[in-house]
Amino acid sequence: MRVVIALSIFFASVSALPFEELANDENGWFVPQEDGSFEWMNITHAEELLESIVPVEGRSNEVSFYLYTQQNPTEGQQITADASTIEDSHFNKDHGTRFVIHGWKGRYTDSMNVDITNAWLSRGDYNVIVVNWDRSLSVDYAMSVRAVPGAGTKVGEMIEYLHEHHGMSLESLKVIGHSLGAHVAGYAGKQVGDKRVHTIVGLDPALPLFSYDTPEKRLSSEDAFYVESIQTNGGVKGFVKPIGKATFYVSGGKKQPGCGVDLAGTCSHARSVLYYAEAVTKDSFGTIQCQDYQAALDNKCGSTFSSIRVAEDRNANNVEGYFYVPVNSEAPFGKTE
Repeated sequence: MRVVIALSIFFASVSALPFEELANDENGWFVPQEDGSFEWMNITHAEELLESIVPVEGRSNEVSFYLYTQQNPTEGQQITADASTIEDSHFNKDHGTRFVIHGWKGRYTDSMNVDITNAWLSRGDYNVIVVNWDRSLSVDYAMSVRAVPGAGTKVGEMIEYLHEHHGMSLESLKVIGHSLGAHVAGYAGKQVGDKRVHTIVGLDPALPLFSYDTPEKRLSSEDAFYVESIQTNGGVKGFVKPIGKATFYVSGGKKQPGCGVDLAGTCSHARSVLYYAEAVTKDSFGTIQCQDYQAALDNKCGSTFSSIRVAEDRNANNVEGYFYVPVNSEAPFGKTE
């Protein structure tokens, strides 16, 4: 109720449009606030605001990297673009590398990073590099959005450094980002360029202040050889329209079973991480292929499971399109029949 009241009060004071005509990514966005409420911001105002924010150089704009391997699964080793830190770490160029990027108000020690790190290390020997971008901690969402391009560029530069100086393979590289972190991953792919990053996985890529019509300013299907998007809170905190080569609409992509009322979308938004970690460890999320994304939203794709699974390694070679993903309301979430 608090969210609805906050929305109603704000739109009445700043928007000439009736409440029912306000549509995320059509004429503006409901922008999340520190207290869990949302405030409406039209496109013109949003563009002016983002242009007015000048990223501050220095400590508050740092991006740091923490390496986890089977030799150090719980204590990350901080690495930099310096040979000594890589050589003194457990980084192994012969192992596949996974970059993991948190979203707004996140830290590298958050549960999402732990869950994804544990999932990959349970699969075998990997270099899991968890990204910490300090400007995400701003209580002002717009400030964090403005920092996304710079953070993504720095992640891309680290990828280039490890590839060029330490033999890290781009062909086995996956970059996984949640919420705002998905767009950081997109900018990392843009920095590396030419679709040389093999796979980017966007976990419910953030919608507020990102437009479907400007793929150069968000995660897009062109940022890597293969881009997969797992969408769980479309229209509130995450995108509705498809922005990956393959887009998985879990339970229709808007609201997740077992999340209750969830007006602010916090539970549904976070589920994308839990689903992904389970998919990596158990390969348990069956999918139903859809004719278009609207059919996926409406669960009108039939009932026949395809051969495609969420987050499966082979997806990069031949998977494209829209998929409805049925799930359970509690873990284990995945369904295969």
